[in-house]
Amino acid sequence: MPNFNSSWVNYKVIPFITPEASWTLTNLSFNFGHYIMFHWVQGIPFENNQGAYDGLTLWEQIDGGVQFTATRKFLTAVPIVLFLLSTHYTHYDVFLFGINFTALMVVLVAKLPVMHRVRIFGINKLDYEMD
Repeated sequence: MPNFNSSWVNYKVIPFITPEASWTLTNLSFNFGHYIMFHWVQGIPFENNQGAYDGLTLWEQIDGGVQFTATRKFLTAVPIVLFLLSTHYTHYDVFLFGINFTALMVVLVAKLPVMHRVRIFGINKLDYEMD
């Protein structure tokens, strides 16, 4: 007899989707959300900083911009671990590996120290008019 308190995890949320596609979709969704929240949105939701962080993403604000802190290492390791899990559970399919690897690289390149305060092609750059 199945344990109904924990067997709900085994049910498919999206019908007619393979486990391989489900892991790839999970990886893509996480990396997309991670990129938007940490590397796209600028500023902070509070007004008590007098605009000091308006041009910085959350990743650039973490730990005052100091590189290779424990927080940054953890936030870098999470997408890597999810990539490794999704690669394993997609049975190392070359096509799905390419999709998952591309998503991982987009997130990891944005985390590199050389990309601190860099806006590629000026995308997402805030222009300030000085009075």
